[in-house]
Formats: sequence, structure tokens, C-alpha cells
Amino acid sequence: MNLFLPRIAALTAALFAAAAVQAADTRSAPKPAPGKGADLSCHVGAYRLDDGRALALGRIDDPAALRWRLLDGRTGKLANKDGALVSTLGWSDRADGVKVQLGQCGEGVVFDGHRGERLKFDIVDTTFEGAGVKLRGRLVLPAGQDKVPVVVMVHGSENYSGVDLYYQQHLFPTEGVGVFVYDKRGTGGSSGKYTQNFHELSDDAGAALREALRVGGARVGRIGYLGGSQGGWVAPLAASKTPQAQFVEVGFGLADGVLAEDRDQVVLDLRAAGFGDAPTLRKARELTDATGLIASTNGKRGWKELDAARAKYSKQPWWKAVKGEYSGMIANHTPAEIAAEFAKYDFEVSWDYDPMPVLRTLKTPQLWMLGGDDIEAPSEETQKRLTALGRAGRPITSVVFPQADHGILEFEKNAKGERQHTRTAEGYVRMQLDWIKRGTLDGWPYGTAKQLAGPK
Repeated sequence: MNLFLPRIAALTAALFAAAAVQAADTRSAPKPAPGKGADLSCHVGAYRLDDGRALALGRIDDPAALRWRLLDGRTGKLANKDGALVSTLGWSDRADGVKVQLGQCGEGVVFDGHRGERLKFDIVDTTFEGAGVKLRGRLVLPAGQDKVPVVVMVHGSENYSGVDLYYQQHLFPTEGVGVFVYDKRGTGGSSGKYTQNFHELSDDAGAALREALRVGGARVGRIGYLGGSQGGWVAPLAASKTPQAQFVEVGFGLADGVLAEDRDQVVLDLRAAGFGDAPTLRKARELTDATGLIASTNGKRGWKELDAARAKYSKQPWWKAVKGEYSGMIANHTPAEIAAEFAKYDFEVSWDYDPMPVLRTLKTPQLWMLGGDDIEAPSEETQKRLTALGRAGRPITSVVFPQADHGILEFEKNAKGERQHTRTAEGYVRMQLDWIKRGTLDGWPYGTAKQLAGPK
């Protein structure tokens, strides 16, 4: 899962003995793992099935495995097990019964009984100048000479290669949409230091869009941004500085500051534990204000406020239910422990960034797609803010998938109550494509999605 703040995730792992840390996949920073069996990466690409559907096969962190995706949001992991290629449901380990046969490299496939022919796209790899760094990029267009809309992918907080791992470059061109992917600074084939400085990242995103225009030339029609998670802060900011951008799409982002993520997660923690009454939530806000100050100042401030909150509330039953992104961890460790780990992870997070001034003034049309059951970036406050902006006449259309988690992913719960993500929500990919192509949502229904507000 894409973490907003990998520094805090790493810190949590160090202090809580990594057993509880999620296994990496393409939604989190992958760790090289040679996998058992043959390298399947030569099969990465797009295929047209004999029933007309498009199939994308994409890389994950294991070269001996692939992830398949369909436009309707269904997905699974393909890996060799006991000499056979097995598909597992979503991001779970449960076999889903989908049968996939891969031929020789460059040949077609058989997917669930349907033959698929590999599609050829017009692909240009490039290197371009960002804000003081060299960035690796790739433009993928449907084959031919026609003018097509193009979307520039804006990273979340992940620290892996977008060029290698972003699936949109395989799936979107099957529907006539070009995709520009690039490795953000400090990742993949790009130079520089990995950062979460939204201002630098937005400058790089501006350079990426201009490079897509340069490389694509006369074939580029509408062009704009798609940013997920942390990209929800970066993409609108980039558009505010890049007049060539004609649209912005945001998936599962926040129309609030960075500290709101932890604060709102704590509210969900307390509600889930039966402590959702207003007096308790007010007390918890004192705690999250203190831990937020500690996190945002690298431990230089906030300890006095945390000590005061501990003295008042640490013996109360709700205290142990606090987790959040970092509040539960900071609240239960010493300044020395926290400071020692902070020193290892300095990603220049834009802690003080307020997205609202950009959202209030940006004239570029925006589409925000939120998960109504997002426990990583709780969307309740963001829904309220975007609804108000849309009703006030700003060019912002906001949509919620009520049962979707972060990533607009559907899920089941296992016996321990843990979420197992099973697929991308029905209608989410189609919604993105419709907006990129035409700047409007004219294909309702989009699964279970509900529109919150839009421009007058």
C-alpha cells in the first residue's frame, strides 16, 4: 500500500520489530526479490483478447511474477507454483481460478479461455531536465498517427520506478489514451535525492508534461495530470504552474494538510474501538497536535505538549487504541528513541503545505476520486471541502466510491479482521479514461461511485 510518509513507516518498523510491516508489492516500495522460476518480464505489455477486452500484464517486485489487470478493475498476481502458473485474487494469496497461459516472449497469451494478441504501441524513451535533476521518462501512445489525449502520471510517495511499474502505460493506450511515465527524482533511472518536497516534485511534474508535449509533438491532444495518494498534493500544484495542463485527476488524495492524515486515522482508530464520542475525540486531538508537531519538526518541538497529554490521558482506556500513521508510535517511545530514527530518514516532507489556496484558485478542471472507506487517507474532511468548492463554482468534480479503501480498492476481511484487497473498484479505470478523453463523466453508472459535487 502506498504510504504517505515512508519515513514514519520505516521508523515504526525499526521500533516495533518489522514483523507487523506489510509485505511490499507495487503499491509500496518494492524490495528486490529474485523469485523462483523463470523471468516473466518479457511478457509485460497489453493484449487484445478474442472477446474484445484488453488485458494488461505488468511488472511487480518479483521478476518471476506478473500482475494482470482488466479495464473493469479485476486483477490478480501470476506466479509459478509447483511448475504451474497460478493466479491469486487481487493482492491476496488465495487462488482465483483464472487460468493463464503464456507463450514464448513476444507471442500471444490465453487468458481464462480467451486468446490474446499482443498489442504494439508507439513508445519513446527519453531523458529530460527536471528542477536541477535528470529524469528518466517514457511516452506510450496508441500506434498510428492520430491525435490522442495524454495523461502524465504523478507519483505518490512510492520510491520505486514509475517507468518500470506503472500499469497505466499498458492499459490506457488500449483505449486510445497516451501515457507519460517518469521516474521521480531519486528513484529508478532518475538522478537526485528522493524527496517529499511537494514544490520540487511539482516542478519536476511540470517538466514532465512539457517533455511529453515535446516528444509527442502533433500527436498530443488534451494533456493533463493523474496523481494518486501523495500525488493529490503535487498534481494540482504542478498544474497551477504549468499552463499547458488542461486537466487534473486525483485519486485517493487529501484536500487537507499532511498532518491531517495521521489525525484522521486516529479518529478512525478510536471510533473502531468504541471511543468515538466527542469528548474523547477532543482529548485525542491534543495528542495528535503534539505528535504532529514532533513529526513536522524532526523531534525538535512538541515533547512538552506530548508530556502534558500523557499526564492527562495515558491512563484512560482510549489511549491504547491510538495508532494513526505515527501518533501511537511516538506517544509510546522516548525522545531519544524517536530522534535516533528520525536522523536516518530525512525526506524533506512539505509538512506545512496547505492545498486549499491552490484548489480555490486553480482554473484547470479537476476530477477527484475518493474512497469512502479509506483507512490510510480518511476522506471525510476532504469530501466536505471538495463538495463546498464544487458548489461554490470551482471547476472541481468530486466522486466517492463508498466501500473503497486507499487506491480505490475493494476488500474482504480475514478472520483477524485484516483487509485483503481483492480488486480495483468497478468503474474507477473507466471514469479516469472518460475524463481524460472528454473532460466529463458521461458514462454513468461507474460501479458504486456517487458524485458529491461539480462545477455549476
